[in-house]
Amino acid sequence: MRLAVAQPPCVPLDVAHNARAHADAVRAARARLVVFPELSLTGYEVQGPIVPVDDPRLTPLVDACAEAGTLALAGAPIAGDHIAVLAVTGDGVTVAYRKMWLGGAEAQRFRPGDTPGVLDVDGWRVGLAVCKDTGVAAHAESTAALGIDVYAAGVLESARDAAVPDERARRIVATHGVWVAMASFAGSTGGGYTEAAGRSAIWTPRAEVAARAGTRPGEWAATLIH
Repeated sequence: MRLAVAQPPCVPLDVAHNARAHADAVRAARARLVVFPELSLTGYEVQGPIVPVDDPRLTPLVDACAEAGTLALAGAPIAGDHIAVLAVTGDGVTVAYRKMWLGGAEAQRFRPGDTPGVLDVDGWRVGLAVCKDTGVAAHAESTAALGIDVYAAGVLESARDAAVPDERARRIVATHGVWVAMASFAGSTGGGYTEAAGRSAIWTPRAEVAARAGTRPGEWAATLIH
């Protein structure tokens, strides 16, 4: 299966623009599964409005997924209030996962999800995570217990903390022996992230980096997993 991680250029709260940027990444990557960063459709704007699954602004992304045969995992706030992973295909949009471990100011607005998320993609079991989830051993453990081949996460770190996703990915691989894909926000966004880390990457079950993007918005990386 071709797996990609992408860090699209994001305009704060501009879902229409961001959905088009996601669509561009889907068309460029031509992957079966494309993982996007935390809150990728709105930017990390903790007070941003919810994005309903039937939001017409998501149509360009749905269309791109239909053309490429892609399942895109995009980040957005949803009713509840939750930080969510939206599963986008050519058939539409569904809520696939709600972030379980909230960080910083997030808890002032959002509620934690209470259930690990796993998707079946062509026989591959893909576990879902969002940012702080990846640093909580219990999260990877509860997700892996459902039987997974891939641990896919959308994350946001500042440039000064660029090593954090790598450390967490290697820990997850060492413990659970799965592929790890982390899509990391690039550019600037809310919450004081004036320079986000980027460097989205995919790690093999042997803890080798199979693909990595650079630090700039608009970059993506992909590999075949087997």
